Amino acid sequence: MIKVSNLQKTYNNTTVLNIPELEIPKGESFGLVGNNGAGKTTFFSLLLDLIRPTQGNITLNNIRVDESEGWKPFTSAFIDDSFLIGYLTPEEYFYFIGELRGWNKADVDALLEKHEDFFNGEILKRKKYLRDLSKGNQKKVGIVAALIGNPEVVILDEPFANLDPTTQIRLKRIIKELAEDGNTTVLVSSHDLAHTTEVSNRIVALHKGEIVKDIKTSQETLQELEAFFAV
Repeated sequence: MIKVSNLQKTYNNTTVLNIPELEIPKGESFGLVGNNGAGKTTFFSLLLDLIRPTQGNITLNNIRVDESEGWKPFTSAFIDDSFLIGYLTPEEYFYFIGELRGWNKADVDALLEKHEDFFNGEILKRKKYLRDLSKGNQKKVGIVAALIGNPEVVILDEPFANLDPTTQIRLKRIIKELAEDGNTTVLVSSHDLAHTTEVSNRIVALHKGEIVKDIKTSQETLQELEAFFAV
């Protein structure tokens, strides 16, 4: 599904990401952890062709992301609020994304109804523009919008940040459901080791742009990661 080959990103002669090889198979729930500056967002930005690699490449279903847009119809993401359109209401934004991904209004409405508890009555029918929502509510909109069109790859950068505990629990359920169907590859990055461990069946830890851990999730995973980052 996702293959990384000799990937490097350098700024001003400083290498911020260096991943010689990495493969993420279809249907995997993949967690990416690391401290600030570890390279998590850089990796996702390269994966989405938001920035170009200094060296190497990433392929999705054998499509190089920096050479073709053929990966876009089956890939979705929410990285930050720059993905939103501030002058639209949540409903307008959801229907706009639906049109882009070939869903009609009824399809979108069915998804919104499914995730009504995740919105907690704070998103729909409030007659607010996205720019006027709190950071947490903007994140809710972005995450659910990333599910429109049943993408094969869903990428979420720091999805648990700015969410209250109840919403975090509901989000974990959403991510687990995505991963359980076997058809969706879910990539989540987070500073929160506990949340990431809970929703991922594999975790990669980055440190100064390099992979320092690549482990299948088990009962010991959280302790192993806590011990590593405590040093």
